[in-house]
Amino acid sequence: MSHQRKHNTGYILRICGIAALGGILFGYDTAVISGAIESLKTYFNLSPAETGWAVSNVVVGCVVGAFAAGPLAGRFGRKKALMLAALLFTISAIGSSLAPTFTWFVIYRIIGGLAVGIAATVSPMYMSEVSPKDMRGRALSMQQFAIVFGQILIFYVNFKIASIASEAWLIDMGWRWMFASGVIPCILFCILVFIIPESPRWNVMVGRDDQALAMLTRVSNAQHAQSVLQEIKDSVHQDQQNHKQRLNYGDVRVRFILFVGCMIAMLQQVTGVNVMMYYAPVVLKTVTENAQEALFQTIWIGVLQLVGSVIGAMLMDRMGRIPLMRWGTLGSIVGLLITSYALYTQATGYFALFGMLFFMVFYALSWGVGAWVLVSEIFPNRMRSQGMSIAVGFMWLANFVVSQSFPMINDHPYLFSTFHGAFPMWIFAFCCLFSYWFIGRFIPETKGVSLEKMEDVVMAKRYRQQLPKAKPASVEHSKF
Repeated sequence: MSHQRKHNTGYILRICGIAALGGILFGYDTAVISGAIESLKTYFNLSPAETGWAVSNVVVGCVVGAFAAGPLAGRFGRKKALMLAALLFTISAIGSSLAPTFTWFVIYRIIGGLAVGIAATVSPMYMSEVSPKDMRGRALSMQQFAIVFGQILIFYVNFKIASIASEAWLIDMGWRWMFASGVIPCILFCILVFIIPESPRWNVMVGRDDQALAMLTRVSNAQHAQSVLQEIKDSVHQDQQNHKQRLNYGDVRVRFILFVGCMIAMLQQVTGVNVMMYYAPVVLKTVTENAQEALFQTIWIGVLQLVGSVIGAMLMDRMGRIPLMRWGTLGSIVGLLITSYALYTQATGYFALFGMLFFMVFYALSWGVGAWVLVSEIFPNRMRSQGMSIAVGFMWLANFVVSQSFPMINDHPYLFSTFHGAFPMWIFAFCCLFSYWFIGRFIPETKGVSLEKMEDVVMAKRYRQQLPKAKPASVEHSKF
């Protein structure tokens, strides 16, 4: 019977896959610097602080883009916000590759950061709003797949460019080709984003119920679509009635949900993953034969992150968010300690790489996938666009602190001569330990919870309350 029909999984995954192209460009744009940083440092004669700025300047744009994404997605829709991100990505890729001075390079990278900030906020927002609740973890995991795939792609491109060129050519022109290669996925995103439908929740918010119903019907069936549409309309009506409360950040419920969302976003960034992505060749060059080998080993860091992401996606809707996050955090700590031991003892060969790979698998299956899922679903409808915008903005602020400070800490004469690069890894391991405690204390289990009921679940965690289990009939009522 029609009401028994399962969701149109293929259609859901297709439109989420197109939205996730923003994640591919996210990964591509942020990780391209890993292969270019040594050449940039020589070409522009950069100091350690300027080297950090060459990497972290993109995050300035990310912060601005993330904070702007909420208002943009709320006023113009999720689809148009993604179109803007695609355009900015293209401008950045072309401009960075042609930059005549370090100042112009920074300007175009900041433009790319604007695109990353918008895409990193709106892509998972869109996917959470078009996915049924029993598929939400799988669909949102596509964001992490896309990010990792983009990183692996540029790691491979960087390696191939480096493998066919002399060191002098790399310094003079090679890094330009690394940035220019991003034009191809940018154009693909620009074309495909036009064919996805608008989010049904945004359509209801602006009074386009017929368009929302058409999209929901295609996702499942007419009877279920009417049920979900009514639930969304009731939620939106309640939000409109509580408009003043939505903007009142002094309200305890709003404050707590924002606190949890922002902490999830920031903790994802202080685990050490940025160093693995941005500075992996810099870290590995101390324990490898040459820069080319370091670039080659960096590819495997991306591959193992993809493996971890696949595992996380398979387990997220089965095992639940919290158990997966906690086990993954413990594995991340072990990986960081292995890496730090290899660096501290200056063990050559693949020992340091093994530690980094171990870290990447456990990070990817937990924080890599889980943080995006949680940030996308933990905010109730009345504050999702604003909440995600603020949380992702704080994510990029944390990213900036890590990426700007790492070369300054790592290259500090005393710290490097004493610990040989291990000191930052110990800092990240401590941050992971704190994250483990935070997960258990403040983050609720959101597996199988509809977006319309998320607020009660989050607040129950604050007061350490147990919500009554839903009756089977109520579960059947809402699949979103």
